[in-house]
Amino acid sequence: MIAALAGTPLLAGALLLLAGRRADRAAPAFGVLVAVALLAPAVAAAVTRPATRFALLPGWPGGLAVDGLSGVLVVTVASVLLAILLFAAGDGYGARFFGLMLLFAGAMLVTVTATDLVLLLMGWEVMGAMSYALIGYAWRETEPVRSADVAFLTTRAADLGLYAAAGFAVAGAHSFALSSLAGAAEPWRGLAAGGIVLAALGKSAQLPFSFWLSRAMIGPSPVSALLHSATMVAAGAYLLLRMHPLLAATGWAGTLAAWAGAVTALVLGAVALAQSDLKQLLAASTCAQIGFMVLGAGAGSVSGGTAQFVAHAAVKSLLFLCAGAWLTALGTRRLDDLHGAARRYRLVGAAFGAGALALAGLPPLALWVTKDEVLTAAGERSPALLAVGLAASVLSAAYSAKALFAVWRGTRTDGAPVPVLARVPLVVLAVASCALGVLGVHSVADALGIPVGTRVNVLELAVSGVLAAVTVVAVRFARTIPAPAWAADWLFLERAVRAGIVRPALAAARALARFDDRVVDGAVRAVARSGPWAAGLAGRGAELRLDGLVTGVGRGTRRLAALARRPQTGLVHTYYAQAAVLLAVLVAVALLAGW
Repeated sequence: MIAALAGTPLLAGALLLLAGRRADRAAPAFGVLVAVALLAPAVAAAVTRPATRFALLPGWPGGLAVDGLSGVLVVTVASVLLAILLFAAGDGYGARFFGLMLLFAGAMLVTVTATDLVLLLMGWEVMGAMSYALIGYAWRETEPVRSADVAFLTTRAADLGLYAAAGFAVAGAHSFALSSLAGAAEPWRGLAAGGIVLAALGKSAQLPFSFWLSRAMIGPSPVSALLHSATMVAAGAYLLLRMHPLLAATGWAGTLAAWAGAVTALVLGAVALAQSDLKQLLAASTCAQIGFMVLGAGAGSVSGGTAQFVAHAAVKSLLFLCAGAWLTALGTRRLDDLHGAARRYRLVGAAFGAGALALAGLPPLALWVTKDEVLTAAGERSPALLAVGLAASVLSAAYSAKALFAVWRGTRTDGAPVPVLARVPLVVLAVASCALGVLGVHSVADALGIPVGTRVNVLELAVSGVLAAVTVVAVRFARTIPAPAWAADWLFLERAVRAGIVRPALAAARALARFDDRVVDGAVRAVARSGPWAAGLAGRGAELRLDGLVTGVGRGTRRLAALARRPQTGLVHTYYAQAAVLLAVLVAVALLAGW
């Protein structure tokens, strides 16, 4: 079962990529069928919780397993993948697109079911590679390729933390097993925790790595929907939720994660409020909402963070698909140009409204309850964390309302029709965005065996809901919505990285290249030139002397040989005479020595 769960999308995606353009016509139907076939083992795995153990490296056992946490995520990934591929089936994408999307989802399934760092890293790396290919899907154009480079290199820089954590795990726990890290010896346990937090913050576009997600918006809308909802960006939050025992064991790592998530939720909420592009607004809101998941992992609310993961996956995939439908039909994603889009396409508008209100945290929709369990846990850890979290939730309501009223304001009659096939997943996701909040966190957590931790504080829940409602109403009647200039360009983070890291690194690389060319390479060339020079010198002087010496030795040898030939007469009496002379000489020498 677990082999089918992880292997089906990976194998199907690889087959589509190998088939190439020959499979373009069949790829949409094939991709949707694979996603449908994946849903059954995903649900079955969440219920039966299979596990398999094997050793990729001799003596280092690992494997794949489904438990309460990974069971929730497996079903979420499979469900969101089906909705997104169904939406994309009518948009003219070919085998390359569907192959990359299936590989992307398969890598996420490996990541969430891996029980050791080796398999986790394999899924993690394939996910990064597929995100690079999908962001730069229009590879013949310059800007998508540059954006893919920025996203890939930024996440890869943070991914080094996960490699470091694997090394520290071997040193401190003598094992790659994720469950062994919390009991590793110090200082290796703390170092491994630091590496994991670094990798998670980079993958989930938390501060200071958030800017790469802005670049990722140049990819196709279905890619954005999958990237932001159930894969890639959510993988970092999952990793921190999975490694909560390690964060708690170190103490400081949990606090670091909690504050990183809370600050990102607040600051990127301001960034989202300042955006005039719908996809950029949704991208910044993804950073902010995943910040609540990271806050939950750091504050000890595994159930709240997991529920936030599921609800956010439904809401954000819905909003990105709606944005993609309008982009295809109207050719724009600027909020000023989308006035009346919801009235022109009422089903899409209603679905977008449900998702936007859920994102705002309006009761009783999905993100209201999930976010507030996280905030309750944050309040028990630190009142300051709760204050930052509540401020971030107010900003969530503000930027959600801004997007909602922009598309519902005014009327229009232009635009191409939205395909019927693309409308079906919008309805399903809209229902999920509304119902997931009603289901509640604790019933699902208790059923799946996820630690619930802190129960939701009813007073805090009511305060959060009232704040969200008041904020939505205030945005509706506000003449202007604050758009801080410092937040419009994503805090100028990319410029800061270019100025503070990329340019100095390139300058150092150029200086090292010059040193290599002029000093190292110059020394090698000087040694090479000295060889012919020394050979010429030897040929002019030493060679003549050496040759004369060799010639002299040869002549002497020939003369001795000529002398040695003279006694060789062939006459026996001559040999006897020579022997007698030799014996006489020896006797004389012996007598002289004795004397």
